[in-house]
Amino acid sequence: VQLQASGGGLVQAGGSLRLSCAASGSIFSGNVMGWYRQAPGKQRELVATIHNVGSTNYANSVKDRFTISRDNAKNVVYLQMNSLKPEDTAVYYCDYQPGNYWGKGTQVTVSS
Repeated sequence: VQLQASGGGLVQAGGSLRLSCAASGSIFSGNVMGWYRQAPGKQRELVATIHNVGSTNYANSVKDRFTISRDNAKNVVYLQMNSLKPEDTAVYYCDYQPGNYWGKGTQVTVSS
């Protein structure tokens, strides 16, 4: 499975960004896709995940601000990020399970 992420960038606090991640290759129907992030000097942490049937899971720090969704026909997962804060600054990685596949990260920088 190959993952191609896009959509990162620089935004002011309070702004919005949408990340996209397209999966290709041998896609398993019961997969879970998600987003993780890693800030400088910190461990990679969960942001949100979504099962292909739609169930979702969010980190407490992003609940009510971020929304994960997916288009199963296109094998694409999205992360809509609203009300961004400087502490959301990190490299965001797309993840696909089963198999522990990771995409290259995309940088999100939120200025104060």
